[in-house]
Amino acid sequence: MKALVYNGPEQLALQDMPDPLRADDDCLIQIEHVGICGSDMHAWAGHDERRPAPLILGHEAAGLVIEGPLKGQRVTVNPLVSCGACSACKSGRENLCAQREIISMPPRQGAFAELLTMPTTNLVVIPDGFSTQKASLAEPLACGWHAVRLAGRVLDGPLSDASCLVLGGGAIGLGAALVLAAKGAPDIWVAETNAARRAIVAQSGPFKVYDPISEPGPDAVDLVVDGVGFEATRKAAFAKVKPGGVISHIGLGSASGGVDVRRATLQEITFIGTYTYTQQDFRDTAHAIFDGDLGSLDWPDTRPLSDGPAAFDEIKSGQAAAPKIILVP
Repeated sequence: MKALVYNGPEQLALQDMPDPLRADDDCLIQIEHVGICGSDMHAWAGHDERRPAPLILGHEAAGLVIEGPLKGQRVTVNPLVSCGACSACKSGRENLCAQREIISMPPRQGAFAELLTMPTTNLVVIPDGFSTQKASLAEPLACGWHAVRLAGRVLDGPLSDASCLVLGGGAIGLGAALVLAAKGAPDIWVAETNAARRAIVAQSGPFKVYDPISEPGPDAVDLVVDGVGFEATRKAAFAKVKPGGVISHIGLGSASGGVDVRRATLQEITFIGTYTYTQQDFRDTAHAIFDGDLGSLDWPDTRPLSDGPAAFDEIKSGQAAAPKIILVP
């Protein structure tokens, strides 16, 4: 099969790789659409020791099952594989499984390829007539779904009464904003520094979009979702959240800085680290996408897999306006 292979810092090449071997209960999937994630960017830059070269990256995928129990069905892929037997899995928190594996990280190759094998339990069937391009957004949108769900459990009041700020207008941030809108949040702000991306986000939902570098944004909000995760965004989150409010932290931009422990203590601010999603979160997100609850989802930029190296360069340089670039093998 052809695959886009990470061969070292900022080195991607389209090359021949062995076809994946399918276990009896797995499905062999012909990938039709696969998105570029921020974690792919970190790995490509050489900043993720968990993803050593050579490796096939990519974990936001949808395609057609050509072998296995779901043969002939189009599916979207939950890339997080858990053991199913530990206390975390049994309690429905598969994302915290100590044995969890995710495609695009050894020992599992990723989805920037023509073919992928996955356990059948990790697949959600796409309805007839629905685009695999839009279905491939289930993974990044599920991150926002999970973050909003966890925040909703500790907010002092329902989401339908909450003022909200999302930091970052990429797919993770935009996805969280779309979930907030679907859950009935009446006042949603999105902070995004890229002017072209701001325009796309503003057209994607009922959001107040602003440039945090030059504009003040909201005075204070009940909930902040940090979809970026750098020191500057964490600092902004603590500056914007109300006393008694909630910060839901998704982004993995940097490991430290920006957490105001004193304000969190004195103002009883809840800070939640939120990682990926549970199996139920993923299924719920996929069905919300199929039902149209998360908008038209017409904002990705789609390109051939062979254009992957150029797409990574554009994202790094800030030239990519779309919140998501999706590759087509």
